[in-house]
Amino acid sequence: MKQLNAYFIGAAAAFLLVGVYSFSSTASSTEVSMEKKTSRVVFQLSTADTAAYRALTRQLNNLLEGLPKAQIEVVVHNKGIAMLHKEKSNVAPELDALQNKGVQFVACEQTMKQQKLQKSDILPLAGFVPRGLVEIITKQEQGWSYIKAGF
Repeated sequence: MKQLNAYFIGAAAAFLLVGVYSFSSTASSTEVSMEKKTSRVVFQLSTADTAAYRALTRQLNNLLEGLPKAQIEVVVHNKGIAMLHKEKSNVAPELDALQNKGVQFVACEQTMKQQKLQKSDILPLAGFVPRGLVEIITKQEQGWSYIKAGF
C-alpha cells in the first residue's frame, strides 16, 4: 500500500511539473507573438471628465510600451470633444507626444455641429470623421479591438 501511495504522489508531482512548464512556455510564446503582431485598437471617448483624459493618456502610453507596433485610433465625440478643444483641453502636450508615437485622434463632426464648433476650434493634431459611432462600428467590423475610455 505504501508503494502504491508513493507511486501516486510521484505521478502527481510529475503531472504538476509538466503543467507548470506548459503554462510558463505558453505565457512566453504569447508575449513573443504579441510583440510581433500589429494590434489595431480603437478607443471611444465621450466623457467631459478631465481626469479621464489624463487616465487615457497614461493608458495609451502603457499600451504602446506593451505593444509598440499597435495601430491606435481614439474616436472623440459627445462631451469628450472637450479633450480636443483648443481652449479646454488639459492634455494637449500629452496628446501631441502620443500623436508623435503614431496614435491618431479623430473628432466627430456631428458632435462639433451640435456643439457649434468649427474645425479651427479643435487641436491641429486631430483628424475628423463624419460620425464617431459609425467610425467605431466600422473599425470593429474590420477586426479592430474596442476599448471604452473614461471609466
